[in-house]
Amino acid sequence: MSVPPPRLALVTFPAPGSSPIRVRFAPSPTGMFHVGSARSTLFNWAVAKQQGGTFVLRIEDTDASRNQPEWVDGILAAMESLGISTEDPAFEGPYFQSKNVELHQESAARLFESGAAYYCDCTREVLVARTGSQHAGYDGFCRDRGLEYAEGRALRFRTPDEGETHVVDLIRGNPTFPNESLEDFVIARGNGTPVFLLANVVDDMDEHITHVIRGEEHLPNTPKQQLLWAALGATPPVWAHLPVLVNEKRQKLSKRRDKVSLESFFEEGYLPAAMVNYLMLLGWSPGNDEEILPFDEMISRFKIEDVNSAPAFFDIKKLTAFNGEYIRALSVPEFTAACDPWLHAPHAPWSEEQFDQKVFDAVAPLAHSRIALLAEITDNVDFLFLDAPITDDDSWNKAMKAGAPELLADVRVALAETGLAWESETLKDTVTAVGEAHGMKLGKAQAPVRVAVTGRRIGLPLFESLEVLGRERTLARIDAALARLTEIATRTAAEAPTGAE
Repeated sequence: MSVPPPRLALVTFPAPGSSPIRVRFAPSPTGMFHVGSARSTLFNWAVAKQQGGTFVLRIEDTDASRNQPEWVDGILAAMESLGISTEDPAFEGPYFQSKNVELHQESAARLFESGAAYYCDCTREVLVARTGSQHAGYDGFCRDRGLEYAEGRALRFRTPDEGETHVVDLIRGNPTFPNESLEDFVIARGNGTPVFLLANVVDDMDEHITHVIRGEEHLPNTPKQQLLWAALGATPPVWAHLPVLVNEKRQKLSKRRDKVSLESFFEEGYLPAAMVNYLMLLGWSPGNDEEILPFDEMISRFKIEDVNSAPAFFDIKKLTAFNGEYIRALSVPEFTAACDPWLHAPHAPWSEEQFDQKVFDAVAPLAHSRIALLAEITDNVDFLFLDAPITDDDSWNKAMKAGAPELLADVRVALAETGLAWESETLKDTVTAVGEAHGMKLGKAQAPVRVAVTGRRIGLPLFESLEVLGRERTLARIDAALARLTEIATRTAAEAPTGAE
């Protein structure tokens, strides 16, 4: 494709539909989908949709040693989960950078023929020996040697010796870079393959990209790429460099240290809509202290110029709170359907034969208002489907203190009364009465009962849970807890010192 005609750089967005806005997202298929990439994708999509423009997906797949086809499928799946459909008229692609290698090479040749680039045979070892420094940048030694292409010779771009390169950035104003600080950078390797800087520019030109919205880490490359645009005869795009995402220690999110995979969040039960809502607020605010908003509403109000340049804190606690809000906004049938992968997953603690959909449906309204992650549903309902509860040791130790055996024994007798109606209010009144007889308020009295029956101190409302579990299974679990308490007491007594002779 020919180089597009020069365009005037836009410092602000025009009215929707008055200019062919074209943005792009250009991931490499080399791993899981990073939440930072997800944020960049959403901001680009918001601009394209709001401006009546085009969102281009370009897969930068030229690193054959790291690329895997399944990662391309993962990118497309992640985008679909974020609400970005490949069927939307605003969507274009995916294009593959590897299909454009011939144009990359032609562009490198043009730069050489015009004198904007030159061949260099300096190795790193030679440069260090010449400059006496391991850290010195390239010194321009081969600029005027007139070398032609040969295997092992890199192609370097000839940067200006004087003046400044001005960048139009919708988030960071107009950063300026002294040209003398830019070394003659490599644009094609010794084997003739173009490097990222050149391929990225050529692809953006080829795809008529007007606005490049990407992460702050790419800002240092921008003056170099802008010089390449000009040398290839086209006006550079308008840039917008998004703030870096940081953790609670204000360190840049790292896949080696932090949880950053979009897929891992979904596997834990974060809803895509909640994730989209939260990511859209990392560096941008719709104003009026509003936070929980539908994606379409945020798109209509989004302004890239209003994005803050300061680092954005990726607060997992806040994301989880958002997720809880979105879960509670589901209808109970929607919530039940959303929980389905965790109810039937191979790693669920119960078998398919043990799981009872009617039992789950009975407690779903209770869980719906309490969990913040869909994955939490397992710990909340496992006691209903297992022969014995999974007992948390910390819960047991805190609940089964002095007085617990006597209380549990009396609760067991009261709940075994033949005429006792097995419904939540009656069960609550019964445990309350037993607790009062032991000088305990309900909150303290129900703790040993909860741990005996469910295995945990925290969970679904106790008495509604007992109603669903049934009398026979409830009493059997209290019996098991009493037997364990007796065993512990016997062992403790046996191990106690007998005293001095």
